[in-house]
Amino acid sequence: MRVSGLLSVAAVALVALAGCQPQGPDPLPPVGEKLVAQQRLDCEKRGGRYGPGGASGALFCFTTPRDAGKSCSRASDCSTACLARSRSCAPIEPLVGCQDILTDDGARMTQCIE
Repeated sequence: MRVSGLLSVAAVALVALAGCQPQGPDPLPPVGEKLVAQQRLDCEKRGGRYGPGGASGALFCFTTPRDAGKSCSRASDCSTACLARSRSCAPIEPLVGCQDILTDDGARMTQCIE
């Protein structure tokens, strides 16, 4: 009787532990075309446009900054970059290519993002 009681307890314990076994490895993050599709979807959910930019043709999520086109005289006036020629905040982010921008102290410099 005592042995059968122990067997019952052991059987219940094994069934309970079986529920604790991992179901398999964690899924790996997407790569290749699946990664590009996920990045495109994430970009579009944020209101951006996903596509190639710069000389390399690398893929970017292009968004319109909240202060696009606002007048500026230094970098800190904008959430992105203050364009030197127009003295306005950049109309798109990221600002790919080479652009003349104004620094935090209002000095003109060329910034290149490829």
